[in-house]
This record gives sequence, C-alpha cells and structure tokens, in this order.
Amino acid sequence: METREQKYEPHRYKLTSIEQNVAQAIDVRSAFSYHGVDTLMSTPRSRPSEAAQQTPEIPDKLYFRIGEVAQIAGVEPYVLRFWETEFPNLAPKKSGTGHRLFKRKDVETILEVKRLLYEKRFTIEGARLYIEQNKKKGTGKQVAVKAIPPAQAALFSQVPLEEIRNELREILALLA
Repeated sequence: METREQKYEPHRYKLTSIEQNVAQAIDVRSAFSYHGVDTLMSTPRSRPSEAAQQTPEIPDKLYFRIGEVAQIAGVEPYVLRFWETEFPNLAPKKSGTGHRLFKRKDVETILEVKRLLYEKRFTIEGARLYIEQNKKKGTGKQVAVKAIPPAQAALFSQVPLEEIRNELREILALLA
C-alpha cells in the first residue's frame, strides 16, 4: 500500500513549461558563474554595430511630428515624450490640435541625447549636464554640411588639383 507522500511525489516534480524555462536559465547562468560572481551580469555590453553609429539623415523639412522623429531616431514616441520632461532644451511646439511639432534643432538634440545615452552610456543626469556644458561652450552645435553636387565635385576632384600644383611648382622652379 502506498503512503500519501509516495502517492503525490511524482506530481510534485512535474514542472510546467515556464518552470522548465526558468530552471534552464538558472542552469545556464550557474555554468557561467565563478566564485559567486556572475560573469554574464558583470560583462559590459557589446559596442553597437557601425550601422547603429551612423547618423541618420534628417529630411529637409521645417517641422516633424513625433512619429517621424521617433522613426528617424529609432526610438519609440513615449521615449521622446519622457526625454522632453528630462531635457529642458528639448521643447517642441504644439499645434492647434495638440500634436508635438519638432524643429530640425530638436531632432539633432534628440539624436545627440540618444548617442549619449545608448552609445556613450551616460546617465540621464550626465547627458543633461554634458549637453548644457557644450551649449555654453558652443561646441555642442554641429553644422550639417550638404553634399556637393556631382557636377561641382568633378570640377574640384583631386586629379586636376594635383596637376595644377605640379604645373605651379614647375613655373616656380623656372622663375627661381
């Protein structure tokens, strides 16, 4: 005859799928721990890929809506609304219907905030102080350089410039 403990013992060790996943995760983490220090938790995050570090191109528009800015910056709109509360120099206008309208300067500030927070690993307070200090120094403002049209670029390519320099050196040698 079975005792009560023997009767319920098989059911006690059955795990649901969620419990099995948790147990596997614990087993994986314990395989990486050494003397009680979890190496998975202590290793720094990997650097973002080069594609993530490239600055997205900002369209030539006067105003941007929050969805457009979120798409350009690669973050969700709620993140932009939160950053609005944390960074005083990020203050978009509101339309008559209450939609946020960001200027190009605001979009550039958002991209700088994202770079500081996600790539440079600043805290929000640190990013705020960094932006304020650079604003006072005047180094925080970056000038966007437009691409030179191809026809104009052909006029100023390196090959003709080198030829001109060589001819000028020859003339200088004749005069000297």
